[in-house]
Amino acid sequence: MDFEFILIIFLIGFVGSYISGMLGVGGSIIKYPMLLYIPPLFGLAAFSAHEVAGISAVQVFFATIAGVWVYRKGGYLNKSLIAYMGVSILIGSFIGGYGSKLMPEDAINIVYGALALIAAVMMFIPKKGLDDIPLDQVRFNKPLAAILALVVGVAAGIVGAAGAFLLVPIMLVVLKIPTRMTIASSLAITFISSIGAAVGKITTGQVDYYPALIMVVASLIASPLGAMTGKKVNTKLLQIVLAVLILATAVKIWTDILF
Repeated sequence: MDFEFILIIFLIGFVGSYISGMLGVGGSIIKYPMLLYIPPLFGLAAFSAHEVAGISAVQVFFATIAGVWVYRKGGYLNKSLIAYMGVSILIGSFIGGYGSKLMPEDAINIVYGALALIAAVMMFIPKKGLDDIPLDQVRFNKPLAAILALVVGVAAGIVGAAGAFLLVPIMLVVLKIPTRMTIASSLAITFISSIGAAVGKITTGQVDYYPALIMVVASLIASPLGAMTGKKVNTKLLQIVLAVLILATAVKIWTDILF
């Protein structure tokens, strides 16, 4: 492996993990296409879709735990929210992952595309007064949180993703969780949901360990930096960046489905 390969893979991991830490998403939605399309542009060997998914699964595991570490103080991590949604998304992703083999590929993509579109629309709904709630006074509908996380887990498990970009608008719009608490707690929930994906990819031999190691190193550096930026940036700006990212995700998914 030459220096150019190491540098490109590192930069892909760095950019994706920085955004992951700052916005509370796993980052696969950014890193997946980057890993798939950027290396061949530089004359390097292309990864297969299975290899990209395997590398991303391992990398998301480390990126989210590194981001959570930065948010561990200051009351940003809502432990009750993480417990309810984390357990539900883990169960849902297992059901979705297992049941996906019974569904045609087109149906899988349409399910994910529909959820991505709903998530994008939700991000543009006004969220007035959301960040005026003191963090120690945040309350949420626990049964609803568990049910919604279960649904996201099933959908994410079907397509093999962590589903954080679906969780974030649900937490902001439906559960009324303040922006920074949403970002921190979403990272923790995504970490829980990534455990199953990472273990599954490793045990079935779908991980190319050399580029995965480079991506992990990049994650451990970039994700905490992104999380520190997220703690300082104006919450309205964070919401706008999140909305644009989720909208771009929805557009990409529907472009793949239709064309």
